[in-house]
Amino acid sequence: MLHTLLLIVQLFCAIAIVALVLLQRGKGADAGAGFGAGASGTVFGARGATTALSRATAILAAVFMLTSLTLSYLSSHGGGAAAAAPSSSLLDKLSQPATAPAATPAPHAVVPAAPPAAGAAPPAAGAAPAAPAGPAATPGPTGTAGGGSGAGAAH
Repeated sequence: MLHTLLLIVQLFCAIAIVALVLLQRGKGADAGAGFGAGASGTVFGARGATTALSRATAILAAVFMLTSLTLSYLSSHGGGAAAAAPSSSLLDKLSQPATAPAATPAPHAVVPAAPPAAGAAPPAAGAAPAAPAGPAATPGPTGTAGGGSGAGAAH
């Protein structure tokens, strides 16, 4: 509860500080005031805006710093909502010993057999595939093994 309340106060202070800084004039704006830049026609007067805005900015900056210190103290000493979660800072991770993940064996891959050639009979169940035929076993143009040009061929 306190952690959430401090975060809301810090967010409000941050937005208000940004708005107040954007409303203030820079140091270079004073040079233009001597030539009729309209500094005397402001709501706070010629010097009142600078004093009021700078004072409000300083107060909000102090509140922002106090809430930042309180939030850091609460988160480091277990008083905030962030303390309930396990610490996951980089230094905590580096100080812990590295644990290797358990190696799981990969399942054996089943490789499908090559499809049979066109016109060939399917192999019998449990039979080893036949060795591929070489060039001597292919019928040649004359219908004899070896192309009909070898010895022992009858013409």
